[in-house]
Amino acid sequence: MKYHDSIKQAEQKSTLTIKQLNLWHLPASPINYSVCYEYIIGKTPELNRQIKQQLSLGKKLDEYFIQELYKQYILGQSNFREEIITDIDDLVDNLATNNQQSMHSADTLLRKLDHNIIDLKSNNQKAITNAVQQIEHASKSFRQKQQQLAKQLLLSKKQSQTLKSELAEIKKEVYLDPLTGLYNRKALNKNLEQWTLEDPNKQIAAIVVNVDKLSAVSDKFGGLISDVLLSKIANKIGTYVGDSGLPVRSGHDEFLILLPEIERGIASEIAEKIRQGVEKLRFVSSKSGVRLPHMTISLGVNDFNLSQNVESVINYTRNLVTDMQRHTANKITVAT
Repeated sequence: MKYHDSIKQAEQKSTLTIKQLNLWHLPASPINYSVCYEYIIGKTPELNRQIKQQLSLGKKLDEYFIQELYKQYILGQSNFREEIITDIDDLVDNLATNNQQSMHSADTLLRKLDHNIIDLKSNNQKAITNAVQQIEHASKSFRQKQQQLAKQLLLSKKQSQTLKSELAEIKKEVYLDPLTGLYNRKALNKNLEQWTLEDPNKQIAAIVVNVDKLSAVSDKFGGLISDVLLSKIANKIGTYVGDSGLPVRSGHDEFLILLPEIERGIASEIAEKIRQGVEKLRFVSSKSGVRLPHMTISLGVNDFNLSQNVESVINYTRNLVTDMQRHTANKITVAT
């Protein structure tokens, strides 16, 4: 057993796990059980913190949320795979740099040899002439080796490019949400860390997007249809962000858009364009031709400085949307 429990201890924890799953209204599937068991034993504080935070916000522990916890804390793939990617990335970059420096040094040496040969040939002494011949021979031999090195470096460059492409595919698995193609929470944390290193006072605009009444659609038409609608909405959101910001799937029916160096007023205009764009979407089943529900989104807009408690600001903005959805839908709330 993972934690070297006695049979009695394991049975007690198993009983508590099943009871907790019932309280959370989750089936005792292998993934749900694993996450809940980890929660019960309390050996992973960050996992427990995220669960308590989700519940404190009045959000249910849905399949998406549990699977994210499972991948990050039970499988343990996030930190391990991210470190591997970073190390190999650095290795490839260092190889390219070293190759360039090696070629430059060799070229410099050849030019010096050529220059010395010219100087030595200006004398007629026999010994100097012999030295010149030896230098010429060494230069020729070195040049041949340099040509071989250049071929090897060219091959290494091609291999590096192939490795870079493979790494890009691995990064998609680590940093992209498979359903929507938007970034996941791991990518969110990594970008926040990078932005903080670049400028700890960087100003960021935040847009929290919640899909209205998605759970009702899922109950009526099934999870497959709701996933398709969610994916289409995410794609529409992504078109308004592009490379200027970071669109993240931060929850089952929630997206978070971070826009560096964008003022709150401009972010509000972007949010309104996103709201209108999603509102205009129409969904029809490709098989039956049945018109699917008209979907809308509710949005909250805020901004923050990276020196602030980023999580608190995002949670505050998230609460703005949640509070608004209790009374209306398809609206934007801007933090004051």
